Amino acid sequence: MPWLQITFTVEQGRAALFEAALENAGALAVTLGDAGDDPQLEPPPGAMPLWQAVRLVALFEDGCDVQRIADGLAPQSLTSPRIEIVADRPWERVWLDDFKPTRFGRRLWVCPQGQPAGSPDAIVVDLDPGLAFGTGHHPTTALCLEWLDGDDLVGKTVLDYGCGSGILAIAALKLGAARVIAVDHDPQAIEATLSNAAANTVTAGLSVCLPAELATVLTGPPVDVVIANILAGPLIELAPLLMERLRAGGDLVLSGVLEEQVPGVTAAYSACVEFTPVRVREGWALITGRKCATRHPCT
Repeated sequence: MPWLQITFTVEQGRAALFEAALENAGALAVTLGDAGDDPQLEPPPGAMPLWQAVRLVALFEDGCDVQRIADGLAPQSLTSPRIEIVADRPWERVWLDDFKPTRFGRRLWVCPQGQPAGSPDAIVVDLDPGLAFGTGHHPTTALCLEWLDGDDLVGKTVLDYGCGSGILAIAALKLGAARVIAVDHDPQAIEATLSNAAANTVTAGLSVCLPAELATVLTGPPVDVVIANILAGPLIELAPLLMERLRAGGDLVLSGVLEEQVPGVTAAYSACVEFTPVRVREGWALITGRKCATRHPCT
């Protein structure tokens, strides 16, 4: 099956916004590279490059309306977007050339299946990219994984809203969570999460569902941790639902938020959450806090 590819050239300061917009439009992968002659030798995986002009190449499924996407972003691009038809290739395996075992926090490692971690006492999530992307190398996912590694999850129930590849859900189970409910609106994400959980032998503690099925799947008491690595707009809209599902004293972990979007997201939760200091990496923020029993519910 052929694929459709759009190439943009943008100023470095707009690269993160373009990447988020392309992913939200359905891009299967977004690659960043030097659009000029300003090489960065071996940047860390997932790091935002410091090139003055950044080339973004987004890959879409055949049949996607890429012309509409290109036209919508063209005014912010330094050059006219270029649309190409790309012959089919084993993209997941090609991408693995740049996907190496990586540590998040003190003990959590994410490794391509079959590759060893760099520590004998590592807690390992074996993960290859597949139908739903999410390997930990994007700053937002990395921040969430580091938070999970630093928290005591033993015996807790976790709601992972917007599970994607299932990386956060699987990591939580590997770190001792008793149960994780993983939710995503994309059936391919549901399939990927189940497949990756089976490869990591953590299916016993995992429930995976579409948003419409959450009320049926999560029938017990509120959860101990809610983690959602999506985008600012959905996080704001989901505030009442996520807070309803989180117990008093439970932990809220939100990411997929650009630094300048933090005030808008925190405002949606401030009536019932006491926030801790925001962590920022490469322009992306991790918002964490604890639900307070004495505050009014989010509405």
